[in-house]
Parts: sequence; C-alpha cells; structure tokens
Amino acid sequence: MRKIFGAVLPCLFLFSSCSRTNPIKANPTFSEDIAPIVFTNCAPCHRPGEAGPFSLLTYDDVKNKAKTIAAVTQARYMPPWPADPSYSHFLRERVLTDEQITLIKNWVVNGAPAGDPSKLPPQPQFPPSSFGKPDLVVKMREPLRIPGDNKDRFMVIKIPYEIPEERFVRAIEFVPGNRKLIHHMNAHIVQYEDKKKDAAQGPYIVDRESLKTLEQSYDAIHLLNDDGSYPDLTPSVANYLPGGVSPAGYPDGIGGWKLNKRGAFLMRDIHYGPSPVDTEDQSYFNVFFTDKPPARPALEMQLGTLGISEIIPPLIIPPNVVKTFTTKTVVDQDISLLTVNPHMHLLGKSYEAFAATPDGKTIPLVKIPKWDFRWQYFYTFPKMVKIPRGSTIAAIGIFDNTANNPNNPNSPPKEVIGTNGSMRVTDEMFQLIIKYVPYQQGDENVSLSAQ
Repeated sequence: MRKIFGAVLPCLFLFSSCSRTNPIKANPTFSEDIAPIVFTNCAPCHRPGEAGPFSLLTYDDVKNKAKTIAAVTQARYMPPWPADPSYSHFLRERVLTDEQITLIKNWVVNGAPAGDPSKLPPQPQFPPSSFGKPDLVVKMREPLRIPGDNKDRFMVIKIPYEIPEERFVRAIEFVPGNRKLIHHMNAHIVQYEDKKKDAAQGPYIVDRESLKTLEQSYDAIHLLNDDGSYPDLTPSVANYLPGGVSPAGYPDGIGGWKLNKRGAFLMRDIHYGPSPVDTEDQSYFNVFFTDKPPARPALEMQLGTLGISEIIPPLIIPPNVVKTFTTKTVVDQDISLLTVNPHMHLLGKSYEAFAATPDGKTIPLVKIPKWDFRWQYFYTFPKMVKIPRGSTIAAIGIFDNTANNPNNPNSPPKEVIGTNGSMRVTDEMFQLIIKYVPYQQGDENVSLSAQ
C-alpha cells in the first residue's frame, strides 16, 4: 500500500468548539443563502455566451430550475469538478460542501423563497478576460464556416500578427468562438525574423485530413520562411479542452514568453466536433504584455499517447471488457510541477496520476474516480509540487468498452485502437500533460495564484 503524503493537518480548536457544530439553516432564502452559492459556483458557466444551456443570474432563473439544481448538486454532478478533492487540491476548485448541498435541498423543499431583496448580493460581473484588459487581441481574420454534416474536422489555422516592437508576454488566453463545437485546441507561436517578409501571405486555414502530412499543411498556409526554412516555434502557449478550464495564469516570474515583432499564432490542431446544423467559429487570443523577461519559463512533459512514455499494454481495447493501462517516466532532475492535464476519450472510466520518489514516498497528483469526457481540466496546484530527481511519474487509466458505459460511441461495442495517435473522439487517447519548471530551493512554498 502506498503511503499518501500531503494530508490536511488537523485543525486545533478548543474542546468546546469541537463538541458542537452549527446547525444547517432549515429555512434558507435565495437572497441570503442560495444566491452566494449559485453566483460563485454556477453563474460563471450559466450565463449568456458560455457553455451552460441556461442562465442562472437572477432569482427567477434559479427558481425555474430549482428542482433540477437540487437533483444535480445532490448527485454531485454539478458543479462539474472531476478531480477527487480528498486526493489533491487545485486552484479554482468548484466543490460544494455537504452543508451547501443541504441548504439548496432545504430551499427547494420549502418552495424556493426569495427572501429579503435588500440582502441579495449584487449580480456577478464577469470581465471579458481572466487577466484584465488584453494588450493585444489576435483574432481569426474571418469566421470559419462549419457545415452541419455531423463530421469531425481537424484544422490547421494560422493567425498572423504584427506589433511595433518585441514584447515579453506574461499570459495568453484562448477565447473559443464556438464553445459547443470546439473539442480541443493547442496553440503555438511562429516567430518570424527577416526571412519572412509577409506573415499574412497565403491562405490561413487548411483541413489537416485533406493532406497526407503536417508538413504539407504548413506549405498550404505558407507558414515557412521565404527561403523554405522553418521559423522558430514557441510551443504550447495556449490550450483548450472540453469544459473550457485552461491553465491558470502563473505569478510574475513563472512562465511567459517573448513575442517577435512579426509572427503568427498557429493552431496546429484545432478539432471541431460533429455538428448537425451549419455553424461557424471565429476564435481569438488575448495577449498580456509585461516589461519583465521570463525568469522561469514553463516547460512541458507529455506521457502516453504522442508522448515520451509508452502505454503498457498497447492502447488496444477489445469489445466487452474493462481494461487498465499505465504509462510512466523517470525524471532526471528535481522539478517543480505547476499544472497537470489528464486526457482520455469516451471509453475512459477512471484516472489516477502520482509520483513515486526514490525513498518510497508517494506524491498524489490527480485522481478522477468517474471520468467524464465533457469535463477535462488543466489542474494548477495551489503551490509548486516538488518531484525529486529519480522519481517515477505514473498514470493509471481504466477504460470501459462495454455496453454498460453510457458514453460508448459503438453499439454493440467494437475494438477501439489508440495506438495511432488519432485524435478522433471515437478513437482513444491516454495522456498526462505536465507543465513544470526546474526546481529551486523553496519552491514548495511558492503560491501559484496569480491574484
């Protein structure tokens, strides 16, 4: 049995305060009790333009969905937070307490009273960006038309930019133009020098599957320098997955990039899921400058599919079985973890990642007891997590290819292969993506909150 570290230290209370608990309010009201819960945990997604199918910004909004809200919170289906909070903690957690869930239940049972309007907190305001006003907005030149033919689309898109002078960048935020359709997006920066006269030259988009190789896609959008050489590439500056929770911005001095005067944002693989109706997308990037050069640029490590470590056994899932797979790597230096991103597709059942140190300790990273393809987050730790040199970072994924899996795309189940790196939803992937920096003394005490 592994010894789990990082358990929460017992709180020290006077005996008298430990011997009694505050009773849960039997007659809660919206103004005093329910609105603070909903505005904090539900409204960020349940508002116009976001992923939630209806708004939860007013008393009437919430009352109309009261029974549904009570049911999904009691089932802990909403608010969505797949990671097990008893295993590890992360920034921006949205996990309701037992007391909050009971308050919602009591409120619904009692007829969902509004309460005193003077005690209603102000309706939440959501700035257009998580990081404030952007210094630069880089937007797709025109909307991409997506036919309603129920087909996956894998596109390569470049968005040129030009600025008066080189700048340092503290954060880059991807803003999807069609949250309901974009399955994933990985963005890089193409840094042009004098070898490229016109970054905007040529078409800006190509269907990746219409060509045999990624290199042909680059040629099609005129990505290369004028002499045919490859420009410098700054990898993985922004990412997006179902659920829409991207990596949190890191504090000053951690992460960041340099932006040349001329270049392009390259969405090397943006995946649009099937749509039954004609629609469009015009996504963009918010860029935030800083006068400070990156002191500790973030690095990335990817285990499993398309990564540095093999999957054992090979990711082939026969029909009518539940099968376990592992992937692992040994780190060759002390590192400090910033963010982890587990990734599977529709057959995923559960996921666990941890680090085993040379002296026999186990460092829990992330555990997802009930995998849900629709909610895949980039989990940023509250503080850096030191992984000593010689430690093994491992991930364990369980896949359910039976008829009991309600998300199984095949009926009846059929063999699913995940060995070819396909990103199609109906194929499988098993990855652990880690953002980290080389360890420095005291990193364990460095908060990763950018606030």
